[in-house]
Amino acid sequence: MSKTPMTLRGAERLREELRSRKSELRPKIIASIDEARSHGDLRENAEYHAAREQHGFNEGRIGEIESKLSNAQIIDVAQLPKNGKVVFGTTVEVADTDSGEERRYQIVGEDEADVKQGLLSINSPIARALIGKSQGDAAQVSTPKGMREFEIVKVLYE
Repeated sequence: MSKTPMTLRGAERLREELRSRKSELRPKIIASIDEARSHGDLRENAEYHAAREQHGFNEGRIGEIESKLSNAQIIDVAQLPKNGKVVFGTTVEVADTDSGEERRYQIVGEDEADVKQGLLSINSPIARALIGKSQGDAAQVSTPKGMREFEIVKVLYE
């Protein structure tokens, strides 16, 4: 299996979620199961079945996070060569050439993406169009509304 790129910040977020699920949520769920089990007949015990279901979801998410971290190629943006090119992890300020509207995006891994926070997946059309370009370059992106062109205003390594 190939490695999946992930920023250092994204990996830290996943590690924190993993720690929380293992050391805080798991013991609470196990206590809920024990409490529900003490109420008697398990066949008709809704609390028990709900706690078991919650346990299954939590364990599934723990496995998913562990898998993502084991397959991650963690990239520290601060360690990248600052050559002005847009690469994975860089923050890019772009201006829409039609409207002049400026936006700021960081190119991140698939699991870290959140457009509302300005985090673009490396696999998104905009990110793919920006990769390899430098400040002052224009990137054309095919969108559902047609072709859009963005000018790269600034490339930041933060």
